Amino acid sequence: MEAWLRAAWRRSSGFFPLRPALCWSAPLFLPLTLLFAAISALRRFGYRAGWLRSITLPVPVIVVGNITVGGAGKTPLVLALAESLRQAGRRPGIVSRGYGRQSDEPQPVFPSSSPAEVGDEPVLLATRSGVPVWVGRDRAAAGAALLAAHPQVDLLLCDDGLQHYRLRRDVEIAVFDGRGVGNGFLLPLGPLREPLSRLGSVDAIVFNSVTDPFALPGSAPVFAMRLAAGNFYRLGDPATRATAAELTGKKLHAVAGMGDPERFFRSLAQLGLQFTSHPFPDHHAYQIADLKFPSGEVVLMTEKDGVKCATFNLPDAWVLPVTAQLPPALNELLLEKLKNGRQTS
Repeated sequence: MEAWLRAAWRRSSGFFPLRPALCWSAPLFLPLTLLFAAISALRRFGYRAGWLRSITLPVPVIVVGNITVGGAGKTPLVLALAESLRQAGRRPGIVSRGYGRQSDEPQPVFPSSSPAEVGDEPVLLATRSGVPVWVGRDRAAAGAALLAAHPQVDLLLCDDGLQHYRLRRDVEIAVFDGRGVGNGFLLPLGPLREPLSRLGSVDAIVFNSVTDPFALPGSAPVFAMRLAAGNFYRLGDPATRATAAELTGKKLHAVAGMGDPERFFRSLAQLGLQFTSHPFPDHHAYQIADLKFPSGEVVLMTEKDGVKCATFNLPDAWVLPVTAQLPPALNELLLEKLKNGRQTS
């Protein structure tokens, strides 16, 4: 059902008329969409009016999120921002919900943590960033716990959480990839978590690997992000590296459990590789059987998948690391906003 909906969201545009993918189900989805819109609007108004309490932490908070479902490149952006802010003299920490984790309580994340216990993306963040990472369903509580454990931290980056209004934020960044806003409808008729008008209150919009930029409402500055691929490293042995050229000519299987698996497959194709693609749902809990291919054939995967498969005994599996490349103007904007102090609304 999830895969069908995602495909329908991309294929349909406008409600009258809807494309065939959603036409037959519109009478069911439209009432649910209207209900979702009403609840979302009431909840946001509740925080703005003070009926619901937002928690203000003692350090500035930068939220990196999106208004669409599915990954759009938030995690590599958070990693890049953490590094650029460190170079600017700040001492960031990272908080995240930890999608799919077994507990809701705040918890520290280490490179050795189990993805099943803390989530796949937080383990990747802890491995790559070199800064403190904490997870919790309540990001405000997770942030407070992180600051108590690491009092030197003077800035928090929130990976996802644009709709988590309980955590008061100083800067909001909305991320989009090439899928754009789909048909422009709220869930479940479309992929939007919030209406497009929400973009009128964000501080910046980042397009992740978007070759044909699209217009969005609001006056927030727009920045382009590009994901640069590094050399592959062997699953379970990151010190062993291989270039795309060294894998050329082998029988390759590419697996990707992410919001847009095609983005990973396009990256491999741009490296000149030929492969059989195997898309999986976002945050897929891999089993060894998912990756059992004939002897001598090679598995290629994303870093997010790699942290979940690190304990698998796969003799020829390789992980492709990517690094987000950002324009200096984005970092300058963030530093300027942080210097000017907290938002008042």
